[in-house]
Amino acid sequence: MRPITFAGIIFMSAIFNSCMTKQKADLILHNATIYTVDESFSKLEAMAVKDGVILAVGSSEEILKQFQAVSNMDLEGRYVYPGLIDAHCHFLGYGKSLLHADLSGTSSFEEIIEILKDRQKQYPSEWILGRGWDQNDWQDKGFPTKDMLDKAFPENPVLLRRIDGHAAIANSEAMKRAGVNESSSIEGGALIRKNGKLTGLLVDNAINLVESIVPEPDENEVITALLQGESNCFAVGLTSVHDAGLDYRTIDLIDSLHRSGDLRMRIYAMLAPGEKNYEHYMYNGIHKTDQLNVRSIKLYADGALGSRGALMIEPYSDDPGNIGLPVSSPDYLLEQCRLAYENGYQVNTHCIGDSANRLILDIYASLLKEKNERRWRIEHSQIIHPDDFSKFGNFSIVPSVQSTHATSDMYWAGERIGDMRLKGAYAFRQLMEENGWIPNGSDFPVESINPLYGFYALTIRKDLVGYPEDGFQVENALSREDAIKAMTIWAAKAAFEENEKGSLEAGKMADFMITGVDLLHIPPADIPATQIMETWLGGERVFSAD
Repeated sequence: MRPITFAGIIFMSAIFNSCMTKQKADLILHNATIYTVDESFSKLEAMAVKDGVILAVGSSEEILKQFQAVSNMDLEGRYVYPGLIDAHCHFLGYGKSLLHADLSGTSSFEEIIEILKDRQKQYPSEWILGRGWDQNDWQDKGFPTKDMLDKAFPENPVLLRRIDGHAAIANSEAMKRAGVNESSSIEGGALIRKNGKLTGLLVDNAINLVESIVPEPDENEVITALLQGESNCFAVGLTSVHDAGLDYRTIDLIDSLHRSGDLRMRIYAMLAPGEKNYEHYMYNGIHKTDQLNVRSIKLYADGALGSRGALMIEPYSDDPGNIGLPVSSPDYLLEQCRLAYENGYQVNTHCIGDSANRLILDIYASLLKEKNERRWRIEHSQIIHPDDFSKFGNFSIVPSVQSTHATSDMYWAGERIGDMRLKGAYAFRQLMEENGWIPNGSDFPVESINPLYGFYALTIRKDLVGYPEDGFQVENALSREDAIKAMTIWAAKAAFEENEKGSLEAGKMADFMITGVDLLHIPPADIPATQIMETWLGGERVFSAD
């Protein structure tokens, strides 16, 4: 055996000291293309993570030289992006919808009847519930009536929500149990009649007349809904969601599930209005953990365009005399906004029609008065009068949009509102330019939970089969870089969370997703079919396609 030379001792000492001086990490990713979505939109190669937080991002050489980790992953050229954030959805509602009949994609009301019959055979229940129908997809685009439901289910109460949630069809048994009859009425809602008789179609607040007597799911069912929703969201790259309207009991349950470790999805919970909800949360200030953030309220100014409940300045082009429905009175909306202002809470208001958007922009402006950092949001910001766009910038009002609404509505929106008003609808780029940023969501389960459908709609402005050939109002498309920002850092900013998530930078949460293709450069048609390979939350893998 050869004696160790002095030079050998020096060499081994250098190796030992090098190892000793390396910082310890839990995870190192390297040999990757990492879109950090930092201020410069940097594209780097490697990242080190410890205790769920990013230690550093840099070249593979730099990170491997500086850090050593228990898990060292060579990504072999794959692509890494910040975990996607859905800035407007109904996370609990989506989970609950998985427990009921899925009516999306149906081509007729007759098909719906068959779906409900099959479901009753498999999962018999007293109440028959479902969601997702859209008469605009049927050959007969007229709204359905209760007649076929009465014939198929004479003894079971039935309530089926339209895809947008702003209309529903109920059968006679459901209305009978709810005490709804020809003389019934409700502010902010409509019970549709034909020849003086109820058709079963309920719009906006009228849905509550029946839904209020539907038995509530028990806590175990709610937990099942939340966990199934979380699993499906992780599979499409989502690591955070903004749930648009929850009561305090549901938020308490979510908080307890977070604390027990059963639920991991990060949730920005908007409070539904109501004194009990306010007493529990708003009046006590902001409630914030790494997984739950409660600092906003969700209001409704009008209904939806598909059910002609969106509140318009002028009547609908295809329904003269109808300007839609004010779901809440201006006085009530102002009162709620003032309460939120006084308690330091954000206000997020559902506005579809140009009249609803104008009303809320003006109410916000009366309280905000000038540019500010309160980040009050208008959810949907769907149809804006040309005179009102500047109000977003003048008062720092955030247009919170859902890009797939444009490609879902484009087939018939022009018939509803005419070509002139359509120019101010789904105007994502014009809205973005008011403040220099815009958050994007999906509104699931109204739309698919897949955020890449939203990315595609935001940038390419086509449906999933490539229609229209030249895109829908492409002047309002966003660049792919801006679209990624809208679903990461700008969505985080809309929740006051841009300093902790939304980009892959040192000190931020290690929430990210991995794909095998470059979303910034692949052919447009390939975007919706892109498979998420892995999703990581706080430095731990929560989904793998394998």
